[in-house]
Amino acid sequence: MRFLVRVVVNAFAIWVVTLIPALQVSVTPFAPGGDLQLVLTLLAVAAIFALVNTIIGTIIKIVAFPLYILTLGLISLVINGFLLWLTAVITGAWSWGLTVGNFWWGVVAAFLISVINWIFGIVLRPQKKRD
Repeated sequence: MRFLVRVVVNAFAIWVVTLIPALQVSVTPFAPGGDLQLVLTLLAVAAIFALVNTIIGTIIKIVAFPLYILTLGLISLVINGFLLWLTAVITGAWSWGLTVGNFWWGVVAAFLISVINWIFGIVLRPQKKRD
């Protein structure tokens, strides 16, 4: 259930980022390209992004732990941008998916996606029961 919520929130965050033309991030929907296909493409891209973040992101973060200490955590911006770019490469291998025009705009887009996920994480966090 948590994974599905995470995918839906990621899809919303990616959609919000694609609405900002300066970031050069876009989504190419499945054929024939209607609204339903766009939503399904966003959900598929978000699922792939969540898997890339979970599997590859964890490995990179463990290996780059000294860089986290050295840069006081700022390297996470570059790593998240790299993971977004990697998702674009994976989904771009098919004729649909995410497109990131420039790596550094991808870093900014990944930062915005992280902020949106953080806000939704606060809102959707389960509340502790008070007796």
